[in-house]
Parts: sequence; C-alpha cells; structure tokens
Amino acid sequence: MQYWLLKSEPNVWSIDRQKKVGEKGAIWDGVRNYQAANNLKKMRRGDLCFFYHSNIGKEIVGIVQVINEAFKDPTDKKKYFVAIRVKHKKTFAKPVSLSSIKKHPHLKELSLVKQSRLSVMPIDTKSWKIINKISSINK
Repeated sequence: MQYWLLKSEPNVWSIDRQKKVGEKGAIWDGVRNYQAANNLKKMRRGDLCFFYHSNIGKEIVGIVQVINEAFKDPTDKKKYFVAIRVKHKKTFAKPVSLSSIKKHPHLKELSLVKQSRLSVMPIDTKSWKIINKISSINK
C-alpha cells in the first residue's frame, strides 16, 4: 500500500461532500498538471490518501481510499489526463494545519511544503504516521 495526498478547494469539493456520496465514492478528476497526473497513474486500489482543503483552510481534514485506479478523465476533451475514484474513510475531529506541518522537523521536506502548487503527491510512511498521530493529538 502507498500513501498520497489529494488537494481540493473545499468550496468546490469538500470532505463533507465526499462523505455524503458514500461507498460508491466519487471521481477525482480535473487534474491538469503532468506531475500530479503521473501520481494518479501510480495509485492502486486500496491506497490511502489524505484529503487536504487547499486555499480555504489549508489543512488535512481526513482520509479517502482509492477504489478505482486511473482511467481516462471524462472532463478532459483531449483524453490525455486521468481520474481515479475514491471513497471517504475518515474525517479528522481536528484538522492538521499546514502551519503545524511546516513546524514539524520531519515534515518540512514534504511535497506539500516544497511544491505547494502540486495537487496530487506521495506521502512516505513515516510522514503518514506522524500526521495521523498529530490528528489524534488534536482531538
């Protein structure tokens, strides 16, 4: 299993909207950055992803799980980019803010900090565990 981070503007697609679609999940589409698209192509069924609210909030708010691997993005007229399908797994009682991530010595090297415009990025196992621990401390 691999770990990832997916960014969404909460006024466009929020963790609450993701939760409401239930077990069938929702298509994660509209990614038009080549590096982010390549990351989508690497995702496998069962992989877990942090759900990050970008622009408004700037915080990790929960976890989603990949339920369908990369397929042609139906919103891409040129048929180059891909989408995946994810389902809600967990909403954090207290989100993990970008500022708290930047303050943590191990997390300073995350793509979230170094490549702030990238919308789909891998998360190493150690960082995954640290962020989950922070989210449980925040309760």
